[in-house]
Amino acid sequence: MSAVSEDIRLLDLSDQTEALRLLALQQASYLSEAQVIGFSDIPPLRDTLSSLRESPESFYGCFRDGELIACIAYEQERDILTICRMMVHPGSFRQGIAAALLGFVERQASGVREFHVSAVTTNEPAVRLYEKHGFKPTDLWEIAPGIQMADYVKIVSD
Repeated sequence: MSAVSEDIRLLDLSDQTEALRLLALQQASYLSEAQVIGFSDIPPLRDTLSSLRESPESFYGCFRDGELIACIAYEQERDILTICRMMVHPGSFRQGIAAALLGFVERQASGVREFHVSAVTTNEPAVRLYEKHGFKPTDLWEIAPGIQMADYVKIVSD
């Protein structure tokens, strides 16, 4: 989906409008996820404009016709890159946008030996996406009664 990748760029959260667009996207995306998994206490749903701006994560947004339709956020420490958030506006689901964002981060990351991400095990679209891109489940834990989270790791071969 090369047309999508051309519209991916680093977000400037010091820009009020851009930060507000990100917060609105995050709310829409994670509210949809909350409905899918049957659990609404997802940390990104507690974010405020201030907490987003204070985040140490790098946020890359995907734009279509000037509108922010998706975002991926990550932190990199030495050779380990952790994907902290993946969000797609519900109106843009199942269009390959999350895969394009994931591929973008994997291509542009420098010196990364391992990619890490977590997902609720009942979030089947997320689990399929990560497994399709070579992520393997590692740890599994319960975040609430009946709600399990899994860590996924992808090792980059030399």
